[in-house]
Amino acid sequence: MNEEQISKIVESVINNNASKNLFDRHKMEKVIDAAVTRANELGVGVTIAIMKADQVLQMSYHMPNANLVSCTLAPKKAWSALAMKEPTKDISKDIQPGAGLYQMETMLDGKLASFAGGIPLKINGEIIGSIGVSGGLVEEDQSICEAAVAEFLKESK
Repeated sequence: MNEEQISKIVESVINNNASKNLFDRHKMEKVIDAAVTRANELGVGVTIAIMKADQVLQMSYHMPNANLVSCTLAPKKAWSALAMKEPTKDISKDIQPGAGLYQMETMLDGKLASFAGGIPLKINGEIIGSIGVSGGLVEEDQSICEAAVAEFLKESK
């Protein structure tokens, strides 16, 4: 091995350790706290799901006043944001009759959520995970998810 190859391996190990730290439990608790604060401002109960890019759910919180259905939908929104590499609010237009991805929801056996409340997490242009929020109106879910993403990015600096 030459010096350049060794440097690349060391850089890769350092980068992998840095990305693992992005999903530190204490940081994710702050993200959930930010989402709960925004949900309380809006007067709505939600479930918040934080997922890594490997599709593993890292943390989830169901507010006591949230609907039961939100436990299922929040992780679906997080997964959908990862799978489509875009906020879930932007998916709907692409799956309507006549659009390029029409029937994608049925092809994925209902796994895809195509309404607001899921946002991919990007660091340096790379998707490293996602957050999904469900329980309110779609506009409320989106606003709460945006607050959670903003806190995640703040905690990741």
